[in-house]
Amino acid sequence: MTVATLADTRTLLHRNLLHAWRYPSMSLSSLLMPLIFLLLFRYAFGHALGAGIGESYIDYLAPGMLIMTATSSMVSTAVSVCTDMTEGIVDRLRTMSISRSALLAGHVVGNWIQAMAAMGLMLGVAVAVGFRPHADALHWLGAIGVAALTAWALTWVAMAMGLSAKAPEGASSLPMPVILLPFLGSGFVPAASMSPGLRQFAEYQPFTPITDTVRGLLLGTHIGTDWITAVGWCAALTVAGYLGARRLFDRRAEL
Repeated sequence: MTVATLADTRTLLHRNLLHAWRYPSMSLSSLLMPLIFLLLFRYAFGHALGAGIGESYIDYLAPGMLIMTATSSMVSTAVSVCTDMTEGIVDRLRTMSISRSALLAGHVVGNWIQAMAAMGLMLGVAVAVGFRPHADALHWLGAIGVAALTAWALTWVAMAMGLSAKAPEGASSLPMPVILLPFLGSGFVPAASMSPGLRQFAEYQPFTPITDTVRGLLLGTHIGTDWITAVGWCAALTVAGYLGARRLFDRRAEL
C-alpha cells in the first residue's frame, strides 16, 4: 500500500467515523439486540439455564454476548457500504485523484473500530450486572486479540454482503444467518447439552471455538486447542470476505 493510498484511507476513515458519530442510530441498534439478550437471559432465564453449568450463569453468558455483539455489528457495516455504492460515491471517486481501494479500507477499519467499541460497551454492561472475569493481563490480551480478530473477519464478510446487495434494505437482512449462529453454538448453553444432531453442528461451526476461547481466557478455564481452531476460522473468514469484497467492488466500480 503506497503512501498516497494510506493518506486516502485515513481521509475516508475519518469520514466514516464522523458519519457514525453524527448518525449513531445504526451502530446503537446493532448493540441493542445483544444487550436485550444479555439482560433477558441474565434475569429471566439465567437461574434455569445455569443450573447444570456449575458456575455463575452470567460468567458463562457474557463471553457469548461479546461475540454476538460482533456479529450484530455486521448489519451497520453491510448497510453503510451498500449505501455508499448505491449513492454514487464510486462515480465521484473516479473524477478525483484518490485510490479506489481506499474506500474499502476506510470502511473496514472504521466499522471494525465501531464493532470493538460496541464490544467494550457490552463488556461494561456485563460487569455491571455481575460478570466477574478472573483473567490476568496476559489472558486479557489474548481474549481481546481473539475478539478483535473475530470482529475484523466479520467486518470483511459484511463488506462482501453489502457489496452484493442492490439496496440498503436488502443489505440489512443478509447478515441475519450469521447473527443467529451464536444461538446454535456455545454462547448460551454448552454444546454438550444439546441433542446429538444440533451438538454436532454446534461443535463444528465457527462461533463455538471462538466463544469457548474467549470464555476460557477471561475465566481462567482450560481452552485446549480451541484457540487454534478459533484463529483458523477468523483467518478463513477474513480471506473469504476480502476476496469476495474485492471482486464485487471491482465489478461494481466498472459498471
